[in-house]
Amino acid sequence: MQVKEESTFLFLLGRQMFRIMFKLFYRCHIEGVENIPKTGGAIIAPNHMSFFDPPLTGAAMKRPLYFMAKKELFDVPIFGWTIRQTNAFPVKREVQDMSAMRHAFSLLEEGHLLLMFPEGTRSKDGNLGKARAGAGMVACNAQVPLIPVKIKNTNMMSKFKQIRIKYGKPIYPPKDFSKNDYIGLSQKALDEISKM
Repeated sequence: MQVKEESTFLFLLGRQMFRIMFKLFYRCHIEGVENIPKTGGAIIAPNHMSFFDPPLTGAAMKRPLYFMAKKELFDVPIFGWTIRQTNAFPVKREVQDMSAMRHAFSLLEEGHLLLMFPEGTRSKDGNLGKARAGAGMVACNAQVPLIPVKIKNTNMMSKFKQIRIKYGKPIYPPKDFSKNDYIGLSQKALDEISKM
């Protein structure tokens, strides 16, 4: 199912502001945007070093990007409302949040882009972490591709080093799969990121 992708005014304004900031202060270099599907659901799967990774990943794209954020952030007055306007939706950490997962699958079925980190969490040292099952599990069950994304230097933003972002070619999940394929698919995304 394909839907017309619409965004709130706040989302569009925020994306434009982040584009200007990343370009002006960090000389952001972007490659591979042609690898992002023009229509249909897909998981955008970058490495994760900084809280700036979601807005950077979304600001570099033309299509709207949806992402999960920890539930506690939505409880903060004003900030919670703001991030909801930028296509974030809450997820409870440390438990299996079936409500968040149903929403994620619904977004993909409707033909949207969903950001998920193959590592599952931020890297403390800037190196690629261990693959987690989440992104691979969602890709397999939704039968949507993973788009590996290499982000460089967002862990060094205080030093104003140049930020680079590169979108890789889609990785398609197997039609017949088992739970063993979940981590394997996330690992494939990390392997592609390491080659970029």
